[in-house]
Amino acid sequence: MTGLNMAAVYVVQTLGSLYLLIVLLRFILQLVRADFYNPISQFIVRATQPLLQPLRRVIPGFAGIDVPSLVLALVVQVIVMSIIIKLMGYALPAVLQLLVWSLVGITALFLKIFFFALIISVILSWVAPQSHNPAVLLVFQLCEPVLAPIRRFLPSMGGLDLSPIFAFIALNLLDMLLITNLAIATGMPRGLTLAL
Repeated sequence: MTGLNMAAVYVVQTLGSLYLLIVLLRFILQLVRADFYNPISQFIVRATQPLLQPLRRVIPGFAGIDVPSLVLALVVQVIVMSIIIKLMGYALPAVLQLLVWSLVGITALFLKIFFFALIISVILSWVAPQSHNPAVLLVFQLCEPVLAPIRRFLPSMGGLDLSPIFAFIALNLLDMLLITNLAIATGMPRGLTLAL
């Protein structure tokens, strides 16, 4: 692979991952019922609306799940992976294999979003526990559905919240046992992954 191709792969991978992140955040924020009047939520809505609006006309949501956002994430991942495969000089795999690789990448990014949101929320709980910044509020809204079930099972520790530790363990186990094994089982090339 030439230096120009490597640069092109880097640009496509970076921009594709960034847009995929925004699309997945839109799905997650709706899933956790975050405040859509938050300025960051409004940015995410505006950034995804041009591509999501036509999809919404064709694909309905189901049981409160934003299915069009998931379909858009899958389409973005498939397109970006296809471009990267061609830039790397490989032949495109079968459509089904490309879809499976895309699902693995989306699932990995989904877990990483929660992982990094938890890290940010732990730091913010120490540094700015009473902050009313829109970004801080959004991070706490994003983490609460992950932490709330764990808190129900943990005994009270006198004001010390250990639920993020158990959430980190669960997310890392999912990443190690599920994502890594799925990537290996489906034959996903290492240089190809967007989110792993």
